[in-house]
Amino acid sequence: MSTREKTITEFIIEEQRRFPDATGDFTALLNYVRLACKRISFIVGSGSLAGAHGPAGAVNPQGETQMKLDVISNDLFLRTFEYGGHLAGMVSEEMDQPYQIPPDYPRGKYLLAFDPLDGSSNIDINAPVGSIFSVLKAPHGAQQQPTTKDFLQPGSQQLCAGYAIYGATTMLVFTIGRGVHGFTLDRGFGEFILTHPDMMIPDEASEFAINASNERFWEPPVKRYVVECLAGSGGPRGKDFNMRWIASLVAEVHRILIRGGLFMYPKDNKDSAKQGRLRLLYEANPMAMIMEQAGGAASAGRMRILDMVPENLHQRVPVILGCKTEVERIERYHLEHDHGLDRAYSSPLFNERSLFTRT
Repeated sequence: MSTREKTITEFIIEEQRRFPDATGDFTALLNYVRLACKRISFIVGSGSLAGAHGPAGAVNPQGETQMKLDVISNDLFLRTFEYGGHLAGMVSEEMDQPYQIPPDYPRGKYLLAFDPLDGSSNIDINAPVGSIFSVLKAPHGAQQQPTTKDFLQPGSQQLCAGYAIYGATTMLVFTIGRGVHGFTLDRGFGEFILTHPDMMIPDEASEFAINASNERFWEPPVKRYVVECLAGSGGPRGKDFNMRWIASLVAEVHRILIRGGLFMYPKDNKDSAKQGRLRLLYEANPMAMIMEQAGGAASAGRMRILDMVPENLHQRVPVILGCKTEVERIERYHLEHDHGLDRAYSSPLFNERSLFTRT
């Protein structure tokens, strides 16, 4: 490591020094985030050698099949954070109810929401996966025994949000409300090094990511947007777009931070009981905070994600995030559709033969 390289620990300490009254609790909490992600990175990087591949033979509270690494990663998060004395409680994609800190351990003033292993269906094919986390302040009086209600705070109240991506390299990317910064794990040195300071999303986009197999279930505003992009330089957008899909929210967001673009998991009518696919509390909210801090935007189509107040721990919402101008365009298409202003335009739009049109 050269003398010019800054470790994540040094970065966090420098941020703490900006606030003379800081107690150091938040700094310590972020160091536990670093530790948890290092531990998961080791297991993921060991692959089949760790005996962690394949299904776990159980389902999570949302009825999704758990992979062995889902269970292992969830346990690593719990074991890493429970004894530090900085948290009042935790919630996870893999648990139905909030996790209470064991009575033998001290409690702190923060709440942690996390998805321990996003994109776990990619594990067996050695594709990128990641962890997502969000830190909230525990409401007054909730430190000893936080309830579900204490976690149901809008994303605008997050103190910190971030993710780790476990790919060819392991990176930890987070924001504490002062920009977005990326740290790469130096496996020889054993520490995260600041490699991507002040990450910003490019103003222009030429890529979008969406699960095309769900096209028949999309709302008209989303179909309109995708068809326009696919029309390329000869269409209304006047330029060519590439379409991507990794099936990992962490990987999609990371690509947008590095080279721009848009990610969509919109509302559809595939399952009328679900308003969306991604969970608000520990997937959409942290990624929305990162997007906005990096100059992008995040929307549910008809409202800003960070303004949404969670109704339950595992509430699902539509997610459209990335380049600010593209998100704003899709929001406008939703508004026009809801007011019947897109009908004159939509008739010729779907007359051409295409993967996304019906003839």
